[in-house]
Amino acid sequence: MAKTTERRDAVVCPYCGLYCDDLSVAVSGKVIAVTAKGCPLAKDCFAKIAPPASPRIAGRETSLEAACARAAEILNQSHMPLIAGLACDLAGAKAAMALAERIGAVVDHAGSEALFRNTLALQDQGWIATTFAEVKNRADLVIVAGTDVVSRFPRFFERFVFAPDSLFDPKPVPEIVYLGGKLDTSGGIGPDGRAPASIECETGRLSELFRALRALYRGWALQAQEVAGVPVERLAALAGRIKAARYGIVVWSAADLEEAHGELAVQAICDLVTDANETTRMSGVPLGGSDNVLGAAQVCTWQAGFPLRTGFARGVPHYDPYLYSWRRLIESGEADAVLWISAFKPGDLPFETKVPVIALAAAGSNFVREPEVSIPVGTPGVDHAGHVVRADAVTSLPLHALRESALPRAADVLRAIEVRAGKGPA
Repeated sequence: MAKTTERRDAVVCPYCGLYCDDLSVAVSGKVIAVTAKGCPLAKDCFAKIAPPASPRIAGRETSLEAACARAAEILNQSHMPLIAGLACDLAGAKAAMALAERIGAVVDHAGSEALFRNTLALQDQGWIATTFAEVKNRADLVIVAGTDVVSRFPRFFERFVFAPDSLFDPKPVPEIVYLGGKLDTSGGIGPDGRAPASIECETGRLSELFRALRALYRGWALQAQEVAGVPVERLAALAGRIKAARYGIVVWSAADLEEAHGELAVQAICDLVTDANETTRMSGVPLGGSDNVLGAAQVCTWQAGFPLRTGFARGVPHYDPYLYSWRRLIESGEADAVLWISAFKPGDLPFETKVPVIALAAAGSNFVREPEVSIPVGTPGVDHAGHVVRADAVTSLPLHALRESALPRAADVLRAIEVRAGKGPA
């Protein structure tokens, strides 16, 4: 008998922080094909068929119950357990937090290094940021700082910058200006064919560039003839364009700010935005959120009162943005057990360690070094329902199951491990 094909509209794509909610897909058994509104990333990821997979202990297939019991045993014997990755839906993040509190673990997300470039600047001084709806409806100047945007967020320009529908008709096509080095600016070509402006500079010196731009905006004299390789005259012209804009935005992706202290670039951007609001309207748009990093960060704040990089070994939440970095804890050898969660895309572990690893990973993940415990889990928005927080951090979006799947939710596996975890925080 031929399989029936079901059409689904208004599907939320779980594969980048935009979480586009307008896709159409065709579902035939386990096969999912994007038929409308999908980007190449969405089409490729949805088309993957999860292979049959079973839990494993030391490379040998076992039952889910036995794998959860072994995971709990490892965590109970650990003195510094780490629950990281956290690439799962909100329910999974909540379950991870509950387990961390019970066993005295540290929690951190795989994408926290980029996230904390924003978090540290926000903690230090605050910022003026806006939503995708405001970008879509009001922005007439879009400054793109240090990123091409579309390699990480393929439909950003299509959905929010050049969107044909807005509150105001007709809405002028925004002017696009890129700041950075060797950026692919093709995503900023307008529907009218107008090419974006591009100011070439060293991406690692964006903090200097925005400090100079702020000074010029305020009318302060500069002794230098150029900043970060950019003639001061070009920066002065951009400062004038910011003053003339009715609603300007600065877009950045913290993951692309790879200078030694990327938070300084974010801080410089935020200072310029704050000053610009003395005479016009301007906002920042920090792009991120892939693998539900913002969802994990918000769950941690809701439940612990602190951001990610919080530990529970003291019996109460303890936050330290340096000591509790997942990468530092693994590389230093301080973490003596790692529970890694990666439910959205199959892949290898992004680290090497000799300590026991428990991996809750999307089916199809291939590991160079087999974890002590490996439990395949379903992908939110494909194999089961869930919720994620969008990149502008103002809304959570519902994900729906698109196909029948025997793969467990990460949240359910984490709860099963928690039930078997006997120790509480010291």
